[in-house]
Amino acid sequence: MTTSLVTMHKQKKIAMIAHDNKKPALLEWARFNRELLAQHLLFATGTTGQILSSELDLNIHRFASGPWGGDQQVGAKIVEGDIDFIIFFWDPLEPQPHDVDVKALLRIAVVYNIPTACNRASADFIISSPLMGKEYNRIVNVKLPGNQ
Repeated sequence: MTTSLVTMHKQKKIAMIAHDNKKPALLEWARFNRELLAQHLLFATGTTGQILSSELDLNIHRFASGPWGGDQQVGAKIVEGDIDFIIFFWDPLEPQPHDVDVKALLRIAVVYNIPTACNRASADFIISSPLMGKEYNRIVNVKLPGNQ
């Protein structure tokens, strides 16, 4: 294992995900933070991306729906260095048919030292951080693609 620095540029690559019961809360949060989000590259899983894109008129790259592989696609993008942080309004009280995928995504986020907000308070803290408008060197203690 080697330690690498991954530069998160001023324009962040943000993945947004929400379970069904949390989609209205994520939409409300994103609406409140729309101007700031518009300055960054946005990604989202299926229905969440469709809702955010149409309601907020934002350009959002959409992955598949979570149960259809979207969580795994986000995880792959983390490994490839294409996601800087995750806003994931997940519902811990509702059983999810793709719970294994959710756990795998959160595991990859921790392994690659990706800031991850799982509720509105943590999302507020991340997006209001002074680091949002700066480059940041994230320390990663795994072998990164391309680093032999």
